Amino acid sequence: MSRLFANWYDFFMKPLEKKKFKRIRKELLAKTTGSVLELGSGTGINFPLYEEPVKVTAIEPSQYMIERSLSKHRQAVVPIEIVQASAEELPFEADTFDTVVATLVFCTIPNPEKAIIEMKRVCKPGGKILLFEHVKMQHRFLSSLQNWLTPAWKKICDGCCLNRDTLGLLRSNDISIIQMQQYFRDLFIFAEAVNRK
Repeated sequence: MSRLFANWYDFFMKPLEKKKFKRIRKELLAKTTGSVLELGSGTGINFPLYEEPVKVTAIEPSQYMIERSLSKHRQAVVPIEIVQASAEELPFEADTFDTVVATLVFCTIPNPEKAIIEMKRVCKPGGKILLFEHVKMQHRFLSSLQNWLTPAWKKICDGCCLNRDTLGLLRSNDISIIQMQQYFRDLFIFAEAVNRK
């Protein structure tokens, strides 16, 4: 991920974060328990929103994003360890975490299926998987528009895929979604799932 994108990410996301996303994030993170793994922590936007008594390990592949996250890291009220790593190769033993969190990250992971397999591996049996993601829409015209826009969007937004079928990938890897809410039609989803091994 480029330094330029890391520097401007929060600025461009601020209108959405201020109006709707912060509330969604708080609701999602309130469901975390125990030892938490956050995939792709980016600029650390979730860090101040975690509530005690959880302990968080946040992985992020981009050193630029890690640098941008340090100010939010200092605002956290729970212990957060930041580890530079990719979601496709998690440096943790199996069955380590009670909860895995992913917010607006699966669209940029180069190999999302491998990341899902890794996420399942490190999450304890029966552990929670909590996601807030933008996904491929069901509406035929809108999903076609996502397909058309994605090549240019990926270049502008450092690899972000507008048309990623994250829900389909989760279901094909036996992740049981127990609760889901949709926003902006079905462009964004809030999902609570259970890791069934």
